[in-house]
Amino acid sequence: MSCMKTASEAKTFAQEWIEAWNSHDLDAILSHYDSGVVLISPIAAKLLADPAGTIEGKTALRNYFKRGLEVYPNLRFELLDLMCGLSSIVLCYRNQEGKRTAEYMEFGDDGQIVRVVANYSV
Repeated sequence: MSCMKTASEAKTFAQEWIEAWNSHDLDAILSHYDSGVVLISPIAAKLLADPAGTIEGKTALRNYFKRGLEVYPNLRFELLDLMCGLSSIVLCYRNQEGKRTAEYMEFGDDGQIVRVVANYSV
């Protein structure tokens, strides 16, 4: 993974990702994702009434994120922790309701997210 060779680069990415979400700027949020991205999330399953909770492709992801921002107009994330792998990170954060989330994000060679698996505290 060429985009995060160092802990510093991973921290910069995480901060930019959190800031994009907190700005509610859909284009800024989507700038981190590859056109062929796959996202799996229990929230996607709930919002889309689809038990698979799987979003495929950037267009579908845009629609899902747009819906999420509409449903959660006060959405805000606070970075709690960051773990680095070889071509992935796990980004841990708290949302506006105080619930913790961990997202496993896998990156392609161009440094964009190609796969996300979201996990939420119970």
